[in-house]
Parts: sequence; structure tokens; C-alpha cells
Amino acid sequence: MLKTVDLENHFASKSWVDALRGNDDYPRLVDDPNTKYRMYPVRGAYLPYGLLDRLLDLGEGRIKLLDEAGIDKAVLSLAAPGTEPFPATVGTRVARETNDVLAEAVDRFPDRFEGYATLAVKDVDAATAELERAVKELGFTGWNTHSNFGDSFLDEKRYWPLLAKAEELDIPIYLHPTYPIVDPFLTYGMGVAGPSFGFGAETSMVIMRMIVAGVFDTFPRLKIILGHYGEGFPFMLDRVDRPYIQGHVPVDPEVAPRLRRMPGDYVRDNIICSTSGNYSPQAFVCTRDALGTERMVLGSDYPFESMVACMDFLKEQPMDEKEKDDLYWKTAAALGMGG
Repeated sequence: MLKTVDLENHFASKSWVDALRGNDDYPRLVDDPNTKYRMYPVRGAYLPYGLLDRLLDLGEGRIKLLDEAGIDKAVLSLAAPGTEPFPATVGTRVARETNDVLAEAVDRFPDRFEGYATLAVKDVDAATAELERAVKELGFTGWNTHSNFGDSFLDEKRYWPLLAKAEELDIPIYLHPTYPIVDPFLTYGMGVAGPSFGFGAETSMVIMRMIVAGVFDTFPRLKIILGHYGEGFPFMLDRVDRPYIQGHVPVDPEVAPRLRRMPGDYVRDNIICSTSGNYSPQAFVCTRDALGTERMVLGSDYPFESMVACMDFLKEQPMDEKEKDDLYWKTAAALGMGG
């Protein structure tokens, strides 16, 4: 029987929900008479949030859906926008409480659930300690973070101790999209800022920032998981390299270090792409041909997407047995996940 490990399956904790409801700034959660809840992630954007009850389910209801989809194990991650935008004191408390809730769920269903650490990165020292606790004491197998932290991005030097700790612990980082903080994305609300464009565009920008900042030269064993077939990077590999090949990217050491390799090389060696939230056969083929199934993992993006629909789509894609093994469990196993 084919093993299947879902590396993007989201949840929520009561602590996180309470923090959202009590937040006077963004992000915040309010009641909505039509959809039960409304999420205001950033200024100028909101979305209905009726799926919150499904996010909070860490029991038999989620197990039933995994069974219906034919998924053996889900690696659970806190839904966007996570705890990163909260003030440091609030975020640190909510992250720890959320990790404890997830650890309890994993303990109840060890054959069906694993966990990503949730971190409140604005207190880097506390977040680094919490990442170590989450991996060494709670048994989590990765860290899930987001494309922005409300006012900053993962590539910034202040966050490098977290990258160093992730490399030391030999765990992957799932860089998940969230609601952009780039102002032009917000002009038209969710139309540009949301999942249809802004989520992926900002996340791919952050990966390019990480490459150009020298993150992967400094941390060569770091592994980043990107959803949605790599947020467009498999399509752009030649494009991101060509200006460097042609000598059109002058090196200014006051701005960024000289890269040891082509940008595309870091994508090929340090990036793994999940299937989450993208049902394009062309995107599947492009990712498979550009990176190979050994750089691909299953991700359903539940409950924002359907686990069943994800699996049904993948069953229709042309794969031999080796490629199916890679996609469904073998790449995950190489990352230390799904065991």
C-alpha cells in the first residue's frame, strides 16, 4: 500500500484564536453574522473565516477526512498569519501554548499526525529556544513560518540565529504565504493581496531575497519547503540565472555579498516544492521536469483546500512508481518527516 504524507495541513489553537480576537491591531478576528467569523489580516484586506471550526479540530473529524482522502499522516502547521505579527510577549506565549496543544494532538494520534513548530520571531532568543524545545522535547519535525512577520522578512540578519538553529537541528522550514505587507499589493484588497497573486508573489520575493542575501551560502544544509509548486520558481529558473550569466548583476558588497553559485542552483539544492493549492497540470509538469520528484512533496493545504480534491488531481498526473514514491513519502522521509 502506498504511503502518503501531507506536509501542508493547517490547524488553529484556542490560544491563537483568543489572541486574534483580543488584538486591537492587525491581524484580528471578529464576529460575522453571515460567515460566523471575519479575519482582518492586514490593513485594507479581510476575508470570511467560516472554516475556523475545521482548523480547531485536532481529533476524529480530521482523521476521518484523512481517511477519505487516502492520506496516512499529516504534518500540522498553524494557519497564516501565525504568531509572527503579534507583539513579542503575546506572540511568545501564544506560540508556546500552540506548540503544547499540537504536541498533545500528536501524542493522541502518533500514527496520523506530526508537527511543525510555531515561533514568535520578534524575540529571536526566545524563538530560538522554543524551536529547540519543540524539536528535542516535543518531537516536531519542522518549523512553519510565513512570508512576512508583519514588518519584516526572514532574510534579515536579525533572524539568522533561527536559520542557524534550523540547520543545526536538521529540520526543514516551510515558508508559507501570508497576507503581504508590500503596499502596492494592498491597493485592491484581497483581489491582488490574496491567494490569487499576492501570497505567491511575496513568498517568491522572500526566497529571492534569501538567495541574494547569501543565506544559502552561510547555511548550505538549510532546506526550505515552498507550496503551490514552488511559488513559480520552477518556471523562472532560467530567468533568475540569465542576468547573472550575462554579467548584468553588479556586485556591491555594501548591498549584498557575491554569490558563490547561480541563483537557480540554490533553488535546485535547497528548495522542496509541495503540491498545495495548485491544480494546474502544467504547473505539475513544469516542477517535475525542472526539479524532479525527489524535490517534491504532497501538500493539501487543508482546510483552505480539499484533501480529496488534491489527491484526485495527483492521481491523474503522469507518474511512474518511483515518482509516486518520491512525491507521496520518500522526499518527506529524506527530510526526516512522515516516519
